[in-house]
Amino acid sequence: MLRVAVVGSGPSGVYTAQTLVQQRTVPDVRVDVLDRLPCPYGLVRYGVAPDHEKIKSLQGNLRTVLEDERIRFLGNVEVGGPHLGPERLLELYHAVVYCVGAARDRRLGIPGEDLAGVRSATAFVSWYSAHPDAAGDAFGLGKATSAVVVGAGNVAVDVTRILARGAADLSPTDMPQPALGALAGSGVREVSMVARRGPSAGKFTTKELRELGGLPGVAVTVDPAELALDPAYADPSAPLPAVNRRNVEVLRGWAGAAPAGPLPPGERRIGLRFFLRPVEVLDDGAGRVAGVRFERTVPDGRGGVTGTGRFEDVPAQLVLRSVGYQGVPLPGLPFDERTCTVPHAAGRVLRDGVPSEGEYVAGWIKRGPTGVIGTNRPCAKETAGSLLADAARLAARPVAADPVAGLRAAGAHPVPWQGWLGIEAAEAALGLSLGRRSVKIPDWPGLLTAAGLPPAAG
Repeated sequence: MLRVAVVGSGPSGVYTAQTLVQQRTVPDVRVDVLDRLPCPYGLVRYGVAPDHEKIKSLQGNLRTVLEDERIRFLGNVEVGGPHLGPERLLELYHAVVYCVGAARDRRLGIPGEDLAGVRSATAFVSWYSAHPDAAGDAFGLGKATSAVVVGAGNVAVDVTRILARGAADLSPTDMPQPALGALAGSGVREVSMVARRGPSAGKFTTKELRELGGLPGVAVTVDPAELALDPAYADPSAPLPAVNRRNVEVLRGWAGAAPAGPLPPGERRIGLRFFLRPVEVLDDGAGRVAGVRFERTVPDGRGGVTGTGRFEDVPAQLVLRSVGYQGVPLPGLPFDERTCTVPHAAGRVLRDGVPSEGEYVAGWIKRGPTGVIGTNRPCAKETAGSLLADAARLAARPVAADPVAGLRAAGAHPVPWQGWLGIEAAEAALGLSLGRRSVKIPDWPGLLTAAGLPPAAG
């Protein structure tokens, strides 16, 4: 029997486990999927916006894999501490595949970024998605009237949409009750989503972009003068990927269509801004954000932008940066600080340039934060292929007869699949008590209690 640990239960981890047990070249492979959280599915549970039901339905596919009798989910197991590092895992398993994602957001690197009210979009997504590490946050929504989102990807569009969307529209989702209540009491009426380049360089999908125009009681504004700076806007025949061209056309339809004056009572506005580079977060004099100073940029003719020396201040009491993610080092594993990934060859972890016996990577920690959920399939397949090619040598190495006992001896309190089912049942009951559908439990004690563990076992 070949025993494999997969660290991370998001799409890359689940697809890796699926490939390992469904192949036919190596018989009798058993996989334990370990996760720091007591809940599976990774960013599908804690990164997909609650109003994106179709994408969230992917949990059903991941669930089918984790219910395979050859795969065992073990949540609430944190890898990387002094008692459960890579060396210890290799005493318990013949091979370990690390699928730990990219947990850190990139910073803007400008003065004022540490003022109160400046946060990462990652933290905001975790909060409204009920990640237990974000419990107790509220983002000062009750005191803010305007917000700035810096970035031009799907995450920036998501947080912009959630800020502008009415709480009544979000009530049918599984959004945690504290976040729903905070959004219901939000004073934010103006949301500016700002990009340093033009619309043809946006990383958002057309579907996500169009959703902004369909929000009840929300006006979307685009400055025609900013669009006109984009070469692809000025020249419809310019070569451009299809999705980027569609994005430009959507924005063209909004340009100048909505009034820029005072908002009618009860309405909100999303302003999509382009060719503005953040240079400073402005202080209100009391240590909180008052706005963002941007420098006007123009195309440099080489696909980038250059500053013009002209500046514009955009008022805001909340600033969310959404300019990308970075992998974080896992103690005991090699790490490339330049790419923020683990060095590897076809998924085999490299230590000093040499493949490390029994250690593999897949997902964002392998390739960087790129692609969509489906991109994890070929990535996982490549890594699983490398592992299976090494299987005969790996299986010859002695390991612990009972890896779960080894995890417990290292101080872990594993939550098995049955414990996750207990969390699901508790969330369904919580939703029923609130007159909603299933509602996520947003805190560690609540999750662990529902899973059948004492709250201190986190």
